[in-house]
Amino acid sequence: MAAYHYVGTPTPRFWGEAYDLPQAAPLLHAISGYGWLGVEAFFLISGFAICMSCWGRTPAQFAVSRIARLFPLYWAVVLIIVAAGTVTVLAGQRSGAPTDLRTTLGNLTMIPGPLGLDLTAGVAWTLWVEARFYLLMGVLLLIGLTYRRVIAFGFLWLTLAAIGRELDSAVLDEFLLSRYAGLFVAGIALYLMYRFGPNLLLWLLTGFAWCYTLTVLQDRIASHAIPAARGPSPSWAVSAAVLTGFLVLLALAGPGPLRHLRWRSLVYAGALTYPFYLLHQSLGIPVARGVLKIAPGLGLLPSIALGLLFSLLLAAALDRLVDRRLGPLLRHHLTVALNPTHTEPDRRAPSTADGPPPVALSEAPQRAPVSRPGMASPPVGATTNPAPSVWPRSWRFPSRDAPTSGGRTRAVPGSPPP
Repeated sequence: MAAYHYVGTPTPRFWGEAYDLPQAAPLLHAISGYGWLGVEAFFLISGFAICMSCWGRTPAQFAVSRIARLFPLYWAVVLIIVAAGTVTVLAGQRSGAPTDLRTTLGNLTMIPGPLGLDLTAGVAWTLWVEARFYLLMGVLLLIGLTYRRVIAFGFLWLTLAAIGRELDSAVLDEFLLSRYAGLFVAGIALYLMYRFGPNLLLWLLTGFAWCYTLTVLQDRIASHAIPAARGPSPSWAVSAAVLTGFLVLLALAGPGPLRHLRWRSLVYAGALTYPFYLLHQSLGIPVARGVLKIAPGLGLLPSIALGLLFSLLLAAALDRLVDRRLGPLLRHHLTVALNPTHTEPDRRAPSTADGPPPVALSEAPQRAPVSRPGMASPPVGATTNPAPSVWPRSWRFPSRDAPTSGGRTRAVPGSPPP
């Protein structure tokens, strides 16, 4: 994605009138022109990772894990972009991102698109797609996550998405994500292979999902078409081959032979992908343009490299200062909030309006003992209230009037002999 936004963009004179990407780096520009497929790879991996995150968790635990992972970094990036844009406007320059308060507040919800607002972080449109995928997985969690149910869910999702396309229903497309359903389902199927081992049914689900994906891929290719005067448009064959390469790589890293490859550097690189993705376009590109304006002699590609380096360093700082600190803190407090401890309400002082105060048992009037003929009189001061039993509850004998089985008194396990 970064290569597409920096080098492969079809926007003419993206870096200024003096720089033309097809002439400055023709091969790199042509290859990076397919970088938009990184979004498809992102959704494919998300199907694998989110199914893994769901397994063995309750819907509440899943929601807490997603909120704690996504929102702190997202909020930090949005506020940094708004702050940088505000400084740019105060300096008399034009900001590339909206900085007004209403738009900023709407973007902090992570759903600015449905609210009819411009995006502060240009790439954040994919997070709304992800949020709807989380909603579908949350419904599956409410029903109960099992191996067979997940497989049935995958086949049903693809079928309903195809029906939505046939009906040209915007409502069904909004909920079923017909453009990306095959990518998510393929990732889910690969996770099931990772967890339970490959089998014919899972390969059939993967094949069905991938045939669906490559078929609807034409819609995305059409959205990236460019006029013939500015160069060739993306090819379906090349796009399908690149995307299939992503699938093969995930299959090798998931259920395949690379599943045991757990280098710390790869884990750290994976942690940086989310903050880097959020800021590389809205913050890295302005930095590269600033370098190119201040030091034009440096050249286009070195300036682009500095913009990418800045994005990577800022992503590392956000990972360390925000994700590692605020993420666990938010997760802890959300978990506590979902399981609040019961606190006893304050007792009110007794009021005459509420009637007379209750009488304690120790203060209740005692009945005088009744003597019958032939019985010894009880001692003076004795009462008829029974004394508490010294035997444990499990050792007490049943009452004479209590019903018993077969008309006989049942023995109580562990009771003392009569």
